[in-house]
Amino acid sequence: MPSHPPTDDGNWRHRLGSPQFPIEPDRYFLYLGLFCPFAHRALLACELKGLSQYLPCSIVKPYPKEDGGWRFPSTDNEYPGSTVDRLFHSKFLHEVYFKSDPGYKGKYTVPVLWDTKTDQIVNNESEDIMRMLNTAFNDLLAENPTQRELHLYPTELQPQINEINSRIPHLDMGVYKAGTASDQKSYESSCHMVFDSLNFFEAHLAQHPNNIFFLGSITEIDVKLYTTLVRFDPVYQPRFNLMSGSIRQNYPHLHRWLKHMYCKVPGVKETTNFKHIKDFYSQSHADMNPEPIEPLCSVADLEVWTEEDEKWLVERDTA
Repeated sequence: MPSHPPTDDGNWRHRLGSPQFPIEPDRYFLYLGLFCPFAHRALLACELKGLSQYLPCSIVKPYPKEDGGWRFPSTDNEYPGSTVDRLFHSKFLHEVYFKSDPGYKGKYTVPVLWDTKTDQIVNNESEDIMRMLNTAFNDLLAENPTQRELHLYPTELQPQINEINSRIPHLDMGVYKAGTASDQKSYESSCHMVFDSLNFFEAHLAQHPNNIFFLGSITEIDVKLYTTLVRFDPVYQPRFNLMSGSIRQNYPHLHRWLKHMYCKVPGVKETTNFKHIKDFYSQSHADMNPEPIEPLCSVADLEVWTEEDEKWLVERDTA
């Protein structure tokens, strides 16, 4: 039996910095998937905080998912962007789960935060991991004051963050419910959930037209919405029948915010792999795409930051 078994919902929810899991150099490790919006949150928080030297990672392939679940490539060159399991040389992610709990019966998801000292999972809940990475390693960032002082969940903004956070699950759940709906009524209800959410986020930015981030400075709201919305036009809209609008054509404030995140915030573009994202949704959803067909598209996955955008940014900064 593991010394710290998972919770009843199949998740490990231990805390970095607790007596059981103190912060030490070279102790912790992340398992990620570049295709997954929830794992992307943890990766982006890690990158923004400059933690890659303290928190190495291994990355599973975006497909196939059948016959064993997420798997690692046999070499780092097999599928660019994915890596071998650097800790255990596992073939499948489920092998890592079983190392922590041989009797585990839940899902084998990413992200996973692993403790190399006690050989067990610390946490596999994306929001927990994102928030822990926000502050847990600050004492190790003495030579990087900008990254140490970056706070994605600052006390003074928590009421606003919590309010907007309450809307994000409606967007995330609505996307998948629309794509997997088995009848017209359920599909339409889920579509309304998605576009009502997008309308809310667009209206928020419209009310604060000079904000380059949702609440003035970058917070976890920007992290969580980015990892969802960067997938919207290239995969969610065509794959999940969300044809009532696109970010680039129907949501100008969200579109500029999304481009700014990708093009102007260091570390964001580096964590975004459109090949992994699109391969996952075309290759690992046999119920929706049984012949793994990748749609042709005549536009870029995300539009570039333009001279007009830069002019707006300069005028905003000098106003």
